[in-house]
Amino acid sequence: MANDNTKSAQTDRLIADAVRNRQSREAGYRERALKIYPWICGRCSREFSHHNLRELTVHHRDHNHDNNPVDGSNWELLCLYCHDNEHSRQLDADAARQAGIDSSGAKPKTVATGQPFANLKDLLKRD
Repeated sequence: MANDNTKSAQTDRLIADAVRNRQSREAGYRERALKIYPWICGRCSREFSHHNLRELTVHHRDHNHDNNPVDGSNWELLCLYCHDNEHSRQLDADAARQAGIDSSGAKPKTVATGQPFANLKDLLKRD
């Protein structure tokens, strides 16, 4: 009889752990986003099922992973490929800003200060 009680206690503990783990997962922003939005990539419109759901990611529109409003207004679901593309575009835009290129693609006008041929006349006269 004690053996049955031990098995019952172990089963109860396993069930309680499973419920706690599920609740913990559902508290994360990915799980909340998957409950709010349809399982479709927001860019390429690829549809997802339980079979391939791991390929659907949550993208933070403002790129701030700490900004997770309950209504999901800072999230969009993107497939792995579209998500990578979005972040690549952001990196390209940051690099362009650092290089001084504005959003229209125009480079800033610079004044040349070097004079590579300043001494050329003297070099040609030597011989």
